[in-house]
Amino acid sequence: MTQHIIAVLVENRAGTLSRVSGLFSRRGYNIDSLTVGVTEDPSISRMTIAVSGDNAILEQIVKQVEKLVDVIAVRQLSDSSSVRRELMLVKVKASEVERPQVIEIAGIFRARTIDVSPETLTIEATGDKEKLEGLLTMLRPYGIMELARTGLVALERGKKVLSV
Repeated sequence: MTQHIIAVLVENRAGTLSRVSGLFSRRGYNIDSLTVGVTEDPSISRMTIAVSGDNAILEQIVKQVEKLVDVIAVRQLSDSSSVRRELMLVKVKASEVERPQVIEIAGIFRARTIDVSPETLTIEATGDKEKLEGLLTMLRPYGIMELARTGLVALERGKKVLSV
């Protein structure tokens, strides 16, 4: 199944997130990733929703989301015409001896060390899913203690914008 990214502008009101996510669960669609945040206009929030399925499922999802009261605009973002990123924080076991190796791996992936303790390093990384998965693969032998990911955010390239 193909992963699709849907950008949605919604009224920034209590219950909007619940109504949008509820639509997916009622229809039996799984959300792979959901990121929500206020836009440059505090009365509007932007949702970036990643879902897996074929084109018929995607078309059905977009039509259903467009019908919701608080929804202002909906657009599918294609791979070629959008920029996608995710933020990840990962806490890794790192003794004094291993610490330089872990820091070097983080540097290769353009990640930053944001916290150091006698037994751990916490690393911040941003990028596409493949980059973050590659970093995790390299860090696993040291022991991943904790992991937090934001979910996907995406914008269209160039002059295209999703607006009111």
